[in-house]
Amino acid sequence: MGAGLGGHLKGSSMSSEFLSLSAGVTLSLAFSYIPGAKDWFAGLAPNYKRLVMLGSLLLVALGIFGLACLGRYEAVTCDIDGAWQVGEVFLYAAIGSQGAYALTPKK
Repeated sequence: MGAGLGGHLKGSSMSSEFLSLSAGVTLSLAFSYIPGAKDWFAGLAPNYKRLVMLGSLLLVALGIFGLACLGRYEAVTCDIDGAWQVGEVFLYAAIGSQGAYALTPKK
């Protein structure tokens, strides 16, 4: 449809990078502000917090690749190059989530 940010989710114009960064920031904000998620996440040890965040982001990255392999997402190809691109996107998301989490209040 549109080519706004370079990627093509059927009916959308979000690139895989933008989608992953958005997911990372959204997860960080959810774990910082949504009452149930905030309380559960706050009770975790710092190492587990990082693992939960990375695991969530990995699910998003794998979801992007899975959608590409199903033909529902055109910004990533379902081959080795697409897998490398998804790995890169995963790193962007991890960096974005850590930056967002560092900027949110911890009370």
